Amino acid sequence: MMSNPQQHAIELTQRLVRMNTVNPPGNEHASALFLGDMLRAAGFEVAYYAFEPGRTSLVARYASDPTQAALCFTGHLDTVSLGGTGWERDAHGGDIVDDRLYGRGSSDMKAGISAFVVAALEHVRRAPRAANVALVLTASEETGCQGAHYLAKAGALGTAGAIVVAEPTANYPMVGHKGVMWLNARTRGVAAHGSMPEVGVNAIYRARRVLEKLECYAFAHPMHAHLGTPTLNVGTITSGSNINTVPDSAEFGIDIRTLPGMNNAALRDQLREHLAPELTDLDDFVNLEPIWTEPDAPWIQRVFELLTPLLGSRPQPRGVSYFTDACALKSAYLDAPTVILGPGEPQQAHQTNEYCHVSRIAQAVEIYDALLRDWN
Repeated sequence: MMSNPQQHAIELTQRLVRMNTVNPPGNEHASALFLGDMLRAAGFEVAYYAFEPGRTSLVARYASDPTQAALCFTGHLDTVSLGGTGWERDAHGGDIVDDRLYGRGSSDMKAGISAFVVAALEHVRRAPRAANVALVLTASEETGCQGAHYLAKAGALGTAGAIVVAEPTANYPMVGHKGVMWLNARTRGVAAHGSMPEVGVNAIYRARRVLEKLECYAFAHPMHAHLGTPTLNVGTITSGSNINTVPDSAEFGIDIRTLPGMNNAALRDQLREHLAPELTDLDDFVNLEPIWTEPDAPWIQRVFELLTPLLGSRPQPRGVSYFTDACALKSAYLDAPTVILGPGEPQQAHQTNEYCHVSRIAQAVEIYDALLRDWN
């Protein structure tokens, strides 16, 4: 490998953390250009795709053999907000203390991007006839995979034989994740003066009855052996214009995580019927299917074999509860086997004082290098 690719990946993580890509507004453009210039200089074919001004995704390919499918690595450039709690360190400083690299996006998922970019650069440097590799770096994953969906619809992704999603898994290979459906729900009432509530209909009271049903809602779908059960959470609620008016509308957001075999649209319709008559509107604004690759698929078994000496024991089939850009990419890549595998700490994603272990970044470079060498 290059003189010190692990150190390069650590420094690249710091550089990316120092680029503020909090979504909204995202502003992934500068990060995409920075990485694109690096990859183009190494011989990659690079193309940029913006679904809105400043919301830029990057697709980089190295193809020495046009008849061979590429190994695809993917990661998102945007991060969530810093939250309302003050940080103990600069959230965009990339400071390293002991074995921890701090900053928003360090675990989710700029460390993963840095590790696979460095591994891909070394892969190409090492062998001019290296196996085909594709890097897909997306905008706006955190708010529903808009960048990845845009790439898929634009026909920008090409082909791939397998997908590595570098989301935070502490370098443990996961073979699937839950789907997601985000819903806007609304109850309606009749406005009235707060001193005469009897002549109005309070939309908040109607919402309360809906929320009680949601809290007790039981999914009919059986538990998945590795992904567990579907879940439902009400994350937002908004109603009322002022204290002395009976509110005529209440809105709330519902986050549902689904399992393989569940039909999101059918579930939405079932909920709409279950919550009637109090509920007036129920519409999804993010709807992503689950991802699952059977653990006995040949490439998954090969990944487990390659990681056994690096992790100290043979991995067992596991999944994660969060969603990834694989929801959009996998259909474009004709259901290619997919593994979620990255150096970030899953528990650190979206947390105040987020960090990634420096040692895991170095290990991820070694892991991705092993996968690339084996793809030859």
